[in-house]
Amino acid sequence: MNKKHVFLNEVIAQIKSKEAKKYVADELSYHLKEAKNVWMEKGLTVTESEEKAVEQMGSPIKLGQQLNKLHRPKVDWILVILLITIFGLGFLPLFSIGIGEYLLTSKVVITLIGSASALGIMLIDYRKLKKQGWLFYSIGVVILLVLRLFSNTTINGLSLLRIGPLTIESIMSLPFFFLAWATFFSNERLKVWQFIIFFLLPFILFFTVPSISTTYIYTIMVFSMVWWSKFSRKIVLAIWGVSVSFFVFVSFISWKFLSFYQKDRLLAYLNPEKYSDGPGFMILHVKELLSKAGWFGHSMNKEFIPEAHTNLVFVSFTYYYGWLFAIALVLILFLFGARIIVITSRIKDSYGKLLLIGAFALYTIQLATNIGMTLGVFPLISMSLPFISYGLMPTLLNAILIGIVLSVYRRKELNRKQI
Repeated sequence: MNKKHVFLNEVIAQIKSKEAKKYVADELSYHLKEAKNVWMEKGLTVTESEEKAVEQMGSPIKLGQQLNKLHRPKVDWILVILLITIFGLGFLPLFSIGIGEYLLTSKVVITLIGSASALGIMLIDYRKLKKQGWLFYSIGVVILLVLRLFSNTTINGLSLLRIGPLTIESIMSLPFFFLAWATFFSNERLKVWQFIIFFLLPFILFFTVPSISTTYIYTIMVFSMVWWSKFSRKIVLAIWGVSVSFFVFVSFISWKFLSFYQKDRLLAYLNPEKYSDGPGFMILHVKELLSKAGWFGHSMNKEFIPEAHTNLVFVSFTYYYGWLFAIALVLILFLFGARIIVITSRIKDSYGKLLLIGAFALYTIQLATNIGMTLGVFPLISMSLPFISYGLMPTLLNAILIGIVLSVYRRKELNRKQI
């Protein structure tokens, strides 16, 4: 075994992380080769040049210890603490509305599954997912096609497929499209016409399932990620401009084709008092509950609140625990988004950055929309409050997002030229 391999083995022996071992070996081999070429240009033989290059590196034991410290797997404990805290707060709405033992047990199981998912994904090297973009895209499309063709249940207008204890819904496809678009946008060879086709296929399928809320989340995610794609800024602005113009045009045209019920729901959002006996009733009822909440809530009351543990969980949380607690909850939830932004600013890898941008978009749009519709800023739609609303798929989706963020953070030093 030559001197170079002996040196590399001694360095690698000091490093505990398996991922870092390969990274350091590749980096050191590259630098040794460069140094060796410099000495060969000065007239030394191949063997002499290699020995000189190794000597320049210094003590392999000391270098290995320094690199082990530098590349020790990192955990973003701030994000982990936030996740534990918010999982705990997610049980409060169930206690306040006197939910049954079955749903409480289910919530415990859902929380454990979400926690395990976030931890498991953190341990996966996110860079290995980059080559699987087409696989993820195909899985997402297949899920929507299965729902389109075989759905057998409808809840709140959403088509579901129930197979025994398993329920398949459109939101299950979002993590796969999220990972797929991170791959597509990190590819410099992606063309605008390809982007249009890849975007429209799931978009149309979401509409035909139908799932307006999931279509909305999907669209916001893709158009947030396109801003950090390999497209030029001119092309990105053109995509945004054409898309917004098309949306406005279609909105005006589609008004004529809406049913009376759909028109009433939209008009009730603008003027709920006029439709107080119909679709405006729920909007007014939510306003009344929030106005009665006070700073400290009514924890002893058992007021009936529709969808109190799902879409309107923020209403029940505010009513029973008060605005003081509700504001604290919102701040904690927004800290997730703020922390993702901080981590994004430290990531140099374009693929990792796209994953963080997509995760931020998916998480924030759910949070902002749920709270916004509660406060009357958005129409009432089917939208969960991240980690607080009851339900396996919403919890699993957001746990996957946090797991991806933790995975990128864990390996942020492995994408820098530190040696």
